[in-house]
Amino acid sequence: MSVQIPAGLTDLLQGFTVEVLRQQPEDLVGFAVRYFSKLQATAGSGAVRAPKAVNFADEPMQTDSEDGDEEEDDEEELEAPVKNRLTRRPSVCAEPFNPDEEEEDAELRVIHPKTDEQRRRLQDACKDILLFKNLDQEQMFQLLDAMFERFVEMDEHVIDQGDDGDNFYVIERGKYDIFVTVDGVQKCVGTYDNHGSFGELALMYNTPRAATIIATSSGALWGLDRTTFRRIIVKNNAKKRRLYEEFVKSLPLLKSLELGERMKVVDVFGTKTYNNGERIIAQGDKADSFYIVESGEVRITMKHKAKPDADGVEIARCSRGQYFGELALVANQPRAASAFAAGAVKCLVMDIQAFERLLGPCMDIMKRNIANYEEQLVDLFGTNMDLAGRSV
Repeated sequence: MSVQIPAGLTDLLQGFTVEVLRQQPEDLVGFAVRYFSKLQATAGSGAVRAPKAVNFADEPMQTDSEDGDEEEDDEEELEAPVKNRLTRRPSVCAEPFNPDEEEEDAELRVIHPKTDEQRRRLQDACKDILLFKNLDQEQMFQLLDAMFERFVEMDEHVIDQGDDGDNFYVIERGKYDIFVTVDGVQKCVGTYDNHGSFGELALMYNTPRAATIIATSSGALWGLDRTTFRRIIVKNNAKKRRLYEEFVKSLPLLKSLELGERMKVVDVFGTKTYNNGERIIAQGDKADSFYIVESGEVRITMKHKAKPDADGVEIARCSRGQYFGELALVANQPRAASAFAAGAVKCLVMDIQAFERLLGPCMDIMKRNIANYEEQLVDLFGTNMDLAGRSV
């Protein structure tokens, strides 16, 4: 049976807890009686509202020098705590957040001043970040204003598995290994090489860090604080979820995923549109993304290695709900074919790091498709070929 938490209870208890931490009373029950009695009296007179929710870590703790004033403190006016805005805010995994609520406090906006050169480098680093693709211009300006530069040294731990999430990071330069510890064994599961982003899942879902990121060279990152990330990215993703929930639910590829896993897939997808004839991927290129067709049709073509100057032969067409670009990621090979828009096309796009992180349960389905594609190549080219277009 579900239990509904009364409105205001969380704020009330958090305000009381902050006062306890600030004043450290010996008689906790007596302090509680005085606190709530005074709160009731002031609320009844209309003088004070119930205290707003406050992050405990932002409140100054009592020091040894304050011990002698304990009795005097107990008699002081019990006021709603005031947030120290100069203190860096650590994350709180249980922190509630309603993405449908409008922004209430203009002071939530964070601005880190930047030179023109810094802003240019930041825009270059962010231009291909899929999480940012669906933001409007004003949201993007707010993100760029809020981001701060962080330099890292070789072997530095940027984030550690199990920690609370504080920032989201965009890579400007440098190489970073991704480590996951399972059953006490740490394993490297991927690498970022001078581009990409990480740290979003802990902020989206209020969960501890799922991996450790270690710099394998000196580098530079752009960080985005938790509050701004959740206010803009999570709110925007809530709208995207509602828009794509039914579409993603209908995809056969994702049927093996749990509902929560499917929603994470939606959260990391970006969208791209293409005009008629525009090339989406090119044969021989390094694989960096996975695509699902949302609308329109995509032509898949392949050139025989023995005839590199000839036009590519069309080997398949992908329409709404079908996917492409996965085989090069699964096989860890260059693109085996090219893809072109046949008319106006809109695709959902997932980068390689998210693909490896979130689509593991779907990997068997995609591997089975490799055999089907290779059979098609035999029929089309009259010889056995592998997925790189080489005769075998």
